[in-house]
Order: sequence, then structure tokens, then C-alpha cells
Amino acid sequence: MPTATDVVVQPRRLTAGERRRQLVEVALTIFAERGYAATTMEHIAEAAGVTKPLVYQHFESKRALYLELMDALSRELERRIVAATAGAAGPRQQVEVGMAAYFEMMVGNEHAFGLLYGRDAPDDPELGEALRRVEDTIARAIDPLIDADLAPEHRLLLAYSVVGMVEGASRHWIRSRAGRSTPGKDGGDRTGAGRTPTTSEEAALLAARVSDLAWAGLRQVHPI
Repeated sequence: MPTATDVVVQPRRLTAGERRRQLVEVALTIFAERGYAATTMEHIAEAAGVTKPLVYQHFESKRALYLELMDALSRELERRIVAATAGAAGPRQQVEVGMAAYFEMMVGNEHAFGLLYGRDAPDDPELGEALRRVEDTIARAIDPLIDADLAPEHRLLLAYSVVGMVEGASRHWIRSRAGRSTPGKDGGDRTGAGRTPTTSEEAALLAARVSDLAWAGLRQVHPI
């Protein structure tokens, strides 16, 4: 008779939804590390610990998987920014907490932003459009935060200008973080104890610096 120690507990099989989410998460890492062109469905299957046919059960192609990944990233960014700004006391605070939500996702998930801002952009109109939809999502979230009596197209133009500013800061942060050997090497450690800042602390610092510049300009805009 087998004893309790002889019983092997089989891992629970993932549901179809859980498996799909796992493959999207794994694909994010692989695409960010290898780039779209160099990534294959076999790479994704191997990293996920499944067979390639199983990956094809969920996604008909690498393109379909990439598009779903970009849509998921876009929705998550919008959800975070909208949730963060909903309880802000005023326009100035809305801008800062909205950027903090954005930067917190960047700091906490470098693969997501490596995918967005990496050099290996897919040479494909539809896939390039998926990347632009992420920018559109951020601009739509920023547009209502511009508290000025402007025409809609003027306000949206400024929202995209802020997106460009945030993207530039993101690219710089990704490059500089790789070269930082000690906390605060670039003067960014405000913890006061010489320790590595937490994700929230680093995101808040990035947001405070960039939103300070953005707000200094936004509060001066007027109809033209």
C-alpha cells in the first residue's frame, strides 16, 4: 500500500484562459529580448514549457500573438492611468499621478517597455499600427488632464507632445538603468539611506521630474 510520501501530486492543468495569458506573458519577454523578427513560435513554446502545436491552438500565428500582446499592454496602460487620475485633487496632481502610473508600469515591467521602445520595430504596417495604438491610448488618457480652454484638436496635439516627452524619458531611463551600478549614481536616489529605491519610489521620482516640466508648459498654453 502506498504511503502519503509515495503519492505524487500532479500539477493542476491550466485552463484555456490561463494558458493563453501565460503564453502572452512569455511572448512579451521573448519579443523584448530577441525582437519580433528573430522570435519564433518555437522559442515561445520552449520558454513556456509547452509544445509548439499547443501554442498554435491558442494563436494562429506569431503576428496574432504579437497583436494580442500589444492590445493587452495598451488596455493595461489605459486602465492604470485612468484609475490613478480618478481620485486626484486637481489638474496638476492628475498630471503627476497619471505619469506615476505610467512610469510604475515601466519600472516594474522592463520587458513591456523594451518591447515598446526597443530598436527592433516590426517592419510591417499592421504591427507598426499596433505600436501606434499604444501611443494613442496614452494620448487619450492625457488629453482630459490638460485643463485649458482649447479647441479639441489643439488639446490632442499637446497630449501627443506630452507622450513624446514621456517616451523620450522612458528610453533614457531604460538605457541609463543598465549602466547604473549603484543607487543614485545619476542623482536619482531620494531614499536618504543609500538603499535601492523601490519600484513605487523610482516611478514617483521619474513622474515628479517629467510632470514638473510638462506642467510648467501646460499651464502657460492658450488658444492659438
